[in-house]
Amino acid sequence: MNTLVIVLLAAVVLFAAYVLYGRWLANKWGIDPKAQTPAVRKNDGKDYVPANGWTVFSHQFSSIAGAGPVTGAIQAAAFGWVPVLLWVLLGGIFFGAVTDFGALYASVKNDGKSMGMLIEKYIGKLGRKLFLLFCWLFCGIVIAAFADMVAGTFNAYTVVDGVSQLAEAAQSNGAAGMVSIMFMVFAVVFGLVQKKWNLSGWKEAVVGLVFIAASFAIGMNCPLVYGKSTWSYITFVYIFFAAVLPMWLLKQPRDYMTTFMFIFMIAGAVVGLLVAHPAMNLPAFTSFNTSLGSMFPILFVTVACGAVSGFHSLVSSGTASKTVENEKDMLKIGYGAMILESLLAVLALCVAGAAAASDGTPAAGTPFQIFSRGVAGFFEMFGVPAYAATVFMTMCVSALALTSLDAVARIGRMSFQELFSVDDMKNAEPWRKLLCNTYFSTALTLAFGFLLTQVGYANIWPLFGSANQLLSALVLITLCVFLKVTGRSNKMLFPPLIIMLCVTFTALVQRLLAMVSAIRTAASTTIPAGETTWGAVFIANGLQLIIAVLLIVLGLTIVVNALKSYAKSKSGSEQAKA
Repeated sequence: MNTLVIVLLAAVVLFAAYVLYGRWLANKWGIDPKAQTPAVRKNDGKDYVPANGWTVFSHQFSSIAGAGPVTGAIQAAAFGWVPVLLWVLLGGIFFGAVTDFGALYASVKNDGKSMGMLIEKYIGKLGRKLFLLFCWLFCGIVIAAFADMVAGTFNAYTVVDGVSQLAEAAQSNGAAGMVSIMFMVFAVVFGLVQKKWNLSGWKEAVVGLVFIAASFAIGMNCPLVYGKSTWSYITFVYIFFAAVLPMWLLKQPRDYMTTFMFIFMIAGAVVGLLVAHPAMNLPAFTSFNTSLGSMFPILFVTVACGAVSGFHSLVSSGTASKTVENEKDMLKIGYGAMILESLLAVLALCVAGAAAASDGTPAAGTPFQIFSRGVAGFFEMFGVPAYAATVFMTMCVSALALTSLDAVARIGRMSFQELFSVDDMKNAEPWRKLLCNTYFSTALTLAFGFLLTQVGYANIWPLFGSANQLLSALVLITLCVFLKVTGRSNKMLFPPLIIMLCVTFTALVQRLLAMVSAIRTAASTTIPAGETTWGAVFIANGLQLIIAVLLIVLGLTIVVNALKSYAKSKSGSEQAKA
């Protein structure tokens, strides 16, 4: 089939879903444009900062549209492009967008409370503590997976016959790395400009585009040629500051600038497919059992962010809900951003399909590399120099991971603080004050993530996908209780809830058994001196095993407590706020 037909079909279906199903949900639950949002009511200039709808949309989309939709869709194509397409469309419309919108809606209607605080209100304090611990572990996994991707993307060296040497893409990778650094610098400048003059509309867009152009001009002429380890350190320094600085100073303006890049990238992919309209060379269907595992549950956890993602709900309730200026913007922020991400996943699938050989053999390289090379080739068709096209796409794919990284670092920090916080922090114990300190909690969260980077994203991705989808199920349970007690309809949440619970627990158990098998095999094998160590075996398998067990135990405990709370709750017991 032609890739253009696939993209157009997906775009029509997703747009129709937004107009019909999204608006139906908004009407069903109730939107009040005249209501004072938490961002306005609790404006503190740091976390609670009212912003116009498109600015918040930019933050939401750039935060959730991370590495997931590209990596997951291309990896899962091992089952064939038809299963991936169907899951992206159905999952995005009825699972992911509903969860994201629901989490944002519930948070805004509850003074901008995070998902952990919502769980305390509707399920209980024990559920909250367990959920926050689950979130913190999950954030560590995300940090590890995405930080490893970023460092690998900017890496200028390769190993040939045991000797490290400059890679062929060293110049373009180094240039993209420098562009990223300049994005961070100009984001701070942009934030200060916005703070002083409060620009909006075309003025804000012009300033953002000027800073983007300046970043690329500097980066392409002054590349930083560093190895993976150096870029890993730089990445962690950035996300530390992104986690502790006020939203308006770094994260919000960087997300705004990044969104323009994503728009250019998506437009380039769409126009490229429109002009070239290459054939979908990947097979429509391969087998229910592939090298990835069985289609159930592996397909549904591999394609995570492009279809449904628990991480998105943390962004919706943790940061976006605290910046929504008017309730009428919630539909496009919560539901719309997810719909656009599903389209990105479809584009990634089609680009991979066009890059595959005519006999169906997938293109060589990581999903990021396949997507980057494919879209860069489209830009070159329109006369963009190869170097510029490569740098731009390398920057784009790294930004996909970075925008999720800075969001999840902040959310991880906040989850850790909420886990140990009490109502009267002024008179709390010294150890509790230390654990709740912004800088200490951030450093500890990032240290945990850095430890997990030693596993490598390829190894940790299945665990990320499983934990991510389980998180979405836990969020859906909470939303069911919220909607029930406020007298709102919650029937649309039960199908995705039941399906995600079955998928995620099956996947986690499979992952646990795989880790046990790997450790058992390593124990029965004589390891040649100098090749590896038991420390490496533990990092690669034992640490994942411990986390998998914790996730299963925490998940089951939260589910049981949530179901009990749901059974005990009375419909309409809490007066709904229209």
